[in-house]
Amino acid sequence: MILASLPELDRRLTQVTIENMLEKYRIFKTVTFEAKEAGITYSYMERFHGATNSVTDQTAAIATHNVDVPAARRAYCAMIDSVVERLTLREQQLVRERYMRREESYDYTIYNHVFDPPVSKDTYVKIRSKAFYKMALALADLQLLSLATLEKTTGASREK
Repeated sequence: MILASLPELDRRLTQVTIENMLEKYRIFKTVTFEAKEAGITYSYMERFHGATNSVTDQTAAIATHNVDVPAARRAYCAMIDSVVERLTLREQQLVRERYMRREESYDYTIYNHVFDPPVSKDTYVKIRSKAFYKMALALADLQLLSLATLEKTTGASREK
């Protein structure tokens, strides 16, 4: 069996991408889904075109939307939760406290007050970088992001 080598990812780009995905997670968890309702009052509107031979079912489209969107939101949150559960305890603690809680918190709060014993900023950045790298690999396996967009480019290819 041949194992592929792990890709070298751009740390900053990976951080931004994972933070955006975790922000989407936080929004899905905190913002309530508003179900659409079918309009029952019709107004007369004169139409000057021929038949389109298309049939629309507003009620079915709305019902499908009201079922599919919350299900997709729950599935996305479940995938993010499963990825975070695979991290080490410190990495889990960092991601959950900093990015997955309802209220915003700051990095210095996490490394000074949440971690026991407190860690330095540099150690915190190392833990976060490792967590985001692992999350990027796992999310790529789940096809939620593409590693090709996060791979580190060489100086020669950046100039092109």
